[in-house]
Amino acid sequence: MYRIQTLNNISPRGLEHLPRESYEVASEINDPDAILVRSYKMHDMDIPKTVRAIGRAGAGTNNIPVDAMSERGVPVFNAPGANANAVKELVIAGMLMAARNIAPAIRFVDSVDADDSKVIEDGKKKFAGFELPSRSLGIVGLGAIGVRVANSAHDLGMDVTGFDPKISVDNAWRLSAGVNQATTVDELCAKSQFLTVHVPLIDATKGLISAERIRSMPKDGVILNFARGGIVDEDAVLEALDDGHLHAYVCDFPSNKLKAHAKVIALPHLGASTGEAEENCAIMVARQIRDFLENGNVTNSVNFPESVLPRVEDEPRLCIANANVPNMVGQMTSLLAKHNLNITDMLNKSRGNVAYTMVDVDSEIPQSVADELMGIEGVLSVRLLPAA
Repeated sequence: MYRIQTLNNISPRGLEHLPRESYEVASEINDPDAILVRSYKMHDMDIPKTVRAIGRAGAGTNNIPVDAMSERGVPVFNAPGANANAVKELVIAGMLMAARNIAPAIRFVDSVDADDSKVIEDGKKKFAGFELPSRSLGIVGLGAIGVRVANSAHDLGMDVTGFDPKISVDNAWRLSAGVNQATTVDELCAKSQFLTVHVPLIDATKGLISAERIRSMPKDGVILNFARGGIVDEDAVLEALDDGHLHAYVCDFPSNKLKAHAKVIALPHLGASTGEAEENCAIMVARQIRDFLENGNVTNSVNFPESVLPRVEDEPRLCIANANVPNMVGQMTSLLAKHNLNITDMLNKSRGNVAYTMVDVDSEIPQSVADELMGIEGVLSVRLLPAA
């Protein structure tokens, strides 16, 4: 019986993929094998030593101590793309709200006698907007969300350009042939009347949309940020809004200084807040946690290499996480040979400082072998899985 602790409410549709006959799932549970989380901040949490995996029912993992888990040999899973449609729809809505001055128009109606037709007709002149076709859109980051935004904007008749030097082969295939490519962020900003960012907040992306890049955009530009607040220089945005260089800023990360500005549309982190997105994220991460616990397979981990090895009936499996240094595999296989364990299949992958190995053998593996493997310097974690 596997024990799963939930730190937030996880969609029941996701938890259905952890069958009750094999899984105990609860918010209060001792010695969990895995943790499922959405927004709960885990950095100050005393994470039990029994935890073998953490699953984030969403994309970002800023609330999880990923580096500390890597040092313990614990994979952290997320659900990339599961909320992509929800975020894409909100980005498109943000562009339309900015182009048609919808937010200030709503505030105007709230401030006047709406039954006075003359006031309404006279007032509406201040909110004349513009249409999206033929406008240029620049997209920083062509992951699951960025590709969807690009394709939808292209379908709306926009001139779309993307920047992503590390775009995956799968996402490149999904990208509309009509989407152009920029070679630098500077080039992208200089040609974009609308600019949207879809990258994680890391050291390299903090303040990515800087004052200089904002100034390089065409006048009356619109910036949209549904990724992370720190990617865009808020002070530079406010200055550009004040002097008329920017038409609007639409973001999902409100602050007091942003919400006070008439040209800012600040939303309360609504990007993935749909029932469909929450279900999709929960289903994806539950399946990944289950496959890891039962088979050792790693899919969509932010700190472990992608590692999938099909199971063979009646063959037990060893799953070993270790520091990515020379001669680790040699030491492991020598130890197995010493115990007369014949390897029938093996997969070894690495990612950064972490390597991960799955080994199938044709006979039962004593617990003592797993204990000996843990004694090898550089081994972070060892799991012994029974025959499938």
